[in-house]
Amino acid sequence: MGTIAEQSTALRMSTLRLARRLRAERVDPSLSDGQFAVLGWLHKRGPLTLTQLAEHERVSAPSMNRTVNCLEESGYLVREADEADRRRSNIRLTEAGRDIVTTTLKQRDAWLTTRLRDLSKEDRATLARAAELMGDLATL
Repeated sequence: MGTIAEQSTALRMSTLRLARRLRAERVDPSLSDGQFAVLGWLHKRGPLTLTQLAEHERVSAPSMNRTVNCLEESGYLVREADEADRRRSNIRLTEAGRDIVTTTLKQRDAWLTTRLRDLSKEDRATLARAAELMGDLATL
């Protein structure tokens, strides 16, 4: 099994390879990972301000503005004036934005489901437990 340091390296590398492979499963290949992350966040949380999106993605407001502009030009989201403060805009998904997120997530799940079917029942149980543990690690 190796040392804890070796196990950490193996886990990190495997996790990154799997994440990279899952990210490759996307409906619109022109979308960057950062752009899809913004769409995913809006899909999960609903309308947000530019500042909220920038904070979540840990980027500057001007950088997020460029991302939002690109996604807006692609028809995946729109900006709407905030009802309480007309100087502020809320950014929300369009129907096309919702579709690209849900279809991409289904495509990613289908890819992973196909790979899991090739594993034994015991290996799938091991991965299910590992997923729980990884979720716990991520919240520490």
